[in-house]
Amino acid sequence: MERTRIQTEQAPAAIGPYSQAIRTGQFVFASGQVALDPASGELIGSDVQTQTHRALQNLQAVLKSAGASLNSVVKTTVFLSTMSDFQAMNAVYATYFQGTAPARSTIAVAELPRKALVEIECVALVEE
Repeated sequence: MERTRIQTEQAPAAIGPYSQAIRTGQFVFASGQVALDPASGELIGSDVQTQTHRALQNLQAVLKSAGASLNSVVKTTVFLSTMSDFQAMNAVYATYFQGTAPARSTIAVAELPRKALVEIECVALVEE
């Protein structure tokens, strides 16, 4: 099956040897997004709410570039630098996934790139 690299300037450029997303068939596999400003590449916000908004906005941009949207997300994985931020992240997250929410895993990790508080990745279906 063919793999297509997805890239948009509306989301931060990859900061390593990976793609913003890969589309194969009807699926889009989006790499994790942290709260980097697409223009400056700088981390935005010092709290998990602000960073969750920016991470999800970055994911929206990547998905749009692939012909998908947050409405077509079937699975997310949320990485938190501390599980004590779960409720605050969850409150913001819920505003982006209304109706039938995707399946989700939430994992606490020791550290995230650029000292981010949250990183979110997803799998979506292309809306054809």
